[in-house]
Amino acid sequence: MLDPRLTKLANVLVNYSTNVQPGDNVLIDAMEVDAALIKELVKAVSRAGGHSFVSLRESSISRQLLLTGTEEQFRLESEMDKERMEKMQACIIIEGGLNINEVSDVPDEQMKLATSFFKEVSIVRLKKKWVYLRYPTPSMAQLANKSTEAFEQFYFDVCTMDYAKMAKAMQPLKELMERTDRVKITGPGTELTFSIKGIPAIPCPGHYNIPDGEVFTAPVRDSVNGVISFNTPSPYQGFTFEKVRLEFVDGKIVHATANDTERLNSILDTDEGARYIGEFALGVHPVIREPMQDILFDEKIDGSFHFTPGRCYDDASNGNKSNIHWDMVMIQRPEYGGGEIWFDDHLIRRDGRFLLPELAPLNPENLKEQEEHEA
Repeated sequence: MLDPRLTKLANVLVNYSTNVQPGDNVLIDAMEVDAALIKELVKAVSRAGGHSFVSLRESSISRQLLLTGTEEQFRLESEMDKERMEKMQACIIIEGGLNINEVSDVPDEQMKLATSFFKEVSIVRLKKKWVYLRYPTPSMAQLANKSTEAFEQFYFDVCTMDYAKMAKAMQPLKELMERTDRVKITGPGTELTFSIKGIPAIPCPGHYNIPDGEVFTAPVRDSVNGVISFNTPSPYQGFTFEKVRLEFVDGKIVHATANDTERLNSILDTDEGARYIGEFALGVHPVIREPMQDILFDEKIDGSFHFTPGRCYDDASNGNKSNIHWDMVMIQRPEYGGGEIWFDDHLIRRDGRFLLPELAPLNPENLKEQEEHEA
């Protein structure tokens, strides 16, 4: 029997996240996803008057292609992918797979070579209507320390919540961030200052990622000073980094350590922009509370923020260019050591809770109450 939660998720992705219109070409790019969801997406696109184009991938095959790929091969594949993407109006990307570390043994040189070419595809995609999500698997349930059944329910609660209500609650935070110059963040092992003056703040209530729940901007490129000690695992390029600590001088990461300091610095040496920050964001999803080594979920954790070495987004640009974009997450709720965020000498969030009345709707009990009230 068809799980009705898949139909509901497909409708969120097609009718809300990408807002498919009659005549839209929609690429459904799926990595190890159950056929039932793909078929529901195709149906939903058709009902909206669009045309579906489906690409099915498998993680172990992708790994092998990365291991053996040549510069000529990556260039040709990226050119074909770019040409196809240019013909699309929307893109739905869904990644499953039993092993999140499938590409952990791909040499750094190969990863850098591949990403250098596929960056152009990403640039084209970002100009379209697009949404990205992970698909629930037993391995994700293990990382979240939940049974498979409990994790599936958690997943659908997270991915199909009332994002329109979240969007309304985010507007005052967006406006405040766009009025702010100086930001100060404190916490265990963390004393960080930077400016966000003149850079747009972008609410993310389910239009680009599912799950969603963040408002992001970027620091002025050379304004970051101080130190930050991240308290959540940080998976990147198939390896999970822990206890990442970064020191900044005039925007640049001048010292970096982790459980694999050599690997960390190799990534940060990818190019000049990799040692500068391209994004600063506050996470507000009321249902996501604990890290599960999946950045799509972890960067939305209630009471968190993330700080991102590498490429900035065009709609909140500080001019930083890079082949990497690495969201690193800090949780500031009391059980994780607490912390404070100050905007222009005003304390706006303490221990993960917003203190200003206009921002209170973003606190978890209020977002949940709004959702339940509308249910």
